[in-house]
Amino acid sequence: MKRRRHTPEQIIRKLAEADKLLAQNKGIEEIARHLEITESTYHRWRNQYGGMKADDAKRLKELEKENTRLKRIVADQALDIDMLKELNRGNF
Repeated sequence: MKRRRHTPEQIIRKLAEADKLLAQNKGIEEIARHLEITESTYHRWRNQYGGMKADDAKRLKELEKENTRLKRIVADQALDIDMLKELNRGNF
């Protein structure tokens, strides 16, 4: 199976379609086959994007990006502080 990347909006759309199929008493295996994903992907998406709307998923991705950026800034500052402490001790 070819590996694809799905946007959060696509995932939300596919989960909504899966809910409709579940209401029709279709099995998880059949739903996953219809959505062209694996069962494990379906369960992972359900856990991560369960009751979200497309806007919520988009905001989540933006917050994750911002969080990553801020973590990188904090790590750089910690390195700078450590370097300045070493220089202050005279161990250069």
